[in-house]
Amino acid sequence: MAALVRISSVCHRGVKPLFLRSSLLIRPLVAQKESSDRPSLLAAQIHVSPSQYAAGGSKAASLHWTSERVLSIVLLGMVPAAYLYPSPAMDYSLAAALTLHGHWGLGQVLTDYVHGDLKIKVANASLLALSAVTFAGLCYFNYNDVGICKAVAMLWSL
Repeated sequence: MAALVRISSVCHRGVKPLFLRSSLLIRPLVAQKESSDRPSLLAAQIHVSPSQYAAGGSKAASLHWTSERVLSIVLLGMVPAAYLYPSPAMDYSLAAALTLHGHWGLGQVLTDYVHGDLKIKVANASLLALSAVTFAGLCYFNYNDVGICKAVAMLWSL
């Protein structure tokens, strides 16, 4: 049995279109297959049960989103604390938090704007290398120079 839709049933206040009479407004949504008795959709089939991959990815995406927000809030507190209480532990914590924050942010930019399997792999590998070099450079700066906290304080004192 075919389902029928009338556009005039959706019109407001009983206004009927001039050229679209009720006999022309009936459109079948489901058609019968010749080889079987059950109806099938004219377009692609819709699966209503979630796949195993989507169910696991949803939880991981939610945790990742929550982690990004927690890190952003932690950074809001770390910046004034780093200025008020500079220490090597704060320097290395800032190095890790800023690198991770930048890595996740640039990862979202790549997700939005880079398309194609090979391009995505190259972009992700480049981002990982950039993040590793950034973290190593900040740790080197903390170990061999004044550190992030003192450097920012020195810039602000100019």
